[in-house]
Amino acid sequence: MAQSSWEAHHEHVKEKGLLAKKLYVVLTKPAGDMEAVMENLQEHLKYQLELEANGSMFAAGPFADDEEQEWEGEGMVILRAESLAEARSMAENDPMHKSGARTFRLRPWMLNEGSITINITYSNGKRNIT
Repeated sequence: MAQSSWEAHHEHVKEKGLLAKKLYVVLTKPAGDMEAVMENLQEHLKYQLELEANGSMFAAGPFADDEEQEWEGEGMVILRAESLAEARSMAENDPMHKSGARTFRLRPWMLNEGSITINITYSNGKRNIT
């Protein structure tokens, strides 16, 4: 399979009519024990809410272990950013990473396929996202 530059691939996908939404995925994991993660959890969540409020957060959440039994401190954050450098700055400023409680890997990602369904019931204000 011939390799292609990321930008060339992005253009190719757009030409095919797919979404081709550029995003950035932060894969985050504990640098050591869970104690440091738990000590920084509240500040981390506060930072996540700031990113959500300013529109930078696309999605975020923790990973379970492979047996879906335990949380080992790993998570994923998907960011909206104009560049890899901007996304890296956001990831570096996460209190989990600034404190050294977690390390991260940053990957450019292109959202092409999928769907989301939102149902809002007016009478009781309930919402359902699937």
